[in-house]
Amino acid sequence: MSHPPRAETSAPAREASTPDVAEEPVHPLPPTPLPPERASRVSNLALRLATASIVIPLVLWLIAIGGVPYLLAIVVITVLSLREFYRLIEDKGAHPLVGFGLAAGAALPVVAYLGNEYHATLIMTAVLLGVMVAQVGKAEITEALASISGTFFGVFYVSWLLSHAIVLRQFHEVVSARFGPAAAAQFSPDAGAFYMVFALAALVGCDAGAYFAGRQWGRRKLAPQISPGKTVEGALGGVAGGTLNALLFKGIFDLWWPDLSRGFPWAAALVFAMLLTMVGIIGDLVESLLKRDAQRKDAGALLPGMGGFLDRIDSSLLGIPVMYYLLLSYTYLRLSPA
Repeated sequence: MSHPPRAETSAPAREASTPDVAEEPVHPLPPTPLPPERASRVSNLALRLATASIVIPLVLWLIAIGGVPYLLAIVVITVLSLREFYRLIEDKGAHPLVGFGLAAGAALPVVAYLGNEYHATLIMTAVLLGVMVAQVGKAEITEALASISGTFFGVFYVSWLLSHAIVLRQFHEVVSARFGPAAAAQFSPDAGAFYMVFALAALVGCDAGAYFAGRQWGRRKLAPQISPGKTVEGALGGVAGGTLNALLFKGIFDLWWPDLSRGFPWAAALVFAMLLTMVGIIGDLVESLLKRDAQRKDAGALLPGMGGFLDRIDSSLLGIPVMYYLLLSYTYLRLSPA
């Protein structure tokens, strides 16, 4: 018996009989996670910017008001940075005279505030004698050389250099004492605030310019044995960024507070800014050398995303004294008869 032909199911019928999965909502894939190194960089940059948004306005405010609050801030920064420096020495196995060093370090900005950098230099002689006498009184003498050298160098490197932030802020008084009231009359009593901001603008701008230029274009290592992350391209970006930032602040002061920036022409500002950025790069490398020797990435961790205080003032430790002595030399040349 023949069976009737089986009815073929049409394509539309087959499609109707099967569940329509295409109508289900499409769920997007989660974003591709950043590689661990890149994610760490993004997080670190966010922390740096957040910390900078708090620190920079506070520093500018302290420079603007000057006086005792400014002095106290310098003393606090000095003591914290010097303690971080002594920890680097301790990581090398030495035992500096921490208490004596911190006391001497805190005294130097006060001496500079009450006198000038010359009096602070005289105190350095007393500090050296005091360190040697204190070392003689210690029971352990096998590390006397490292203890004396480390203690004294810390006071010099951190405290004496940073004490120039006091005399630079008081530049009007310095000129009056060195060259007479008539010479000081050419400067506003608060001209030191402008010079301090100008120096920091060059140094901070150099740091930022080197950071971003190095990440974007860095190829050739600047000092691989000291700091493998620093590049020649980053250094050039730092010089450009720091110079432009300093000139920007020069223009801001010329526009809003011209009395503070008078007597400092644009040509001098350009030369000073470029020199400061170069010195700032050297200062950064010096601190990197110390940390490298101590096998530490950062000198401290008090500033989120930035490390310690010593990590933040490394370029300023050389830059601020250079700004001060350049300014003294420039003032002397301007006042000298032709």
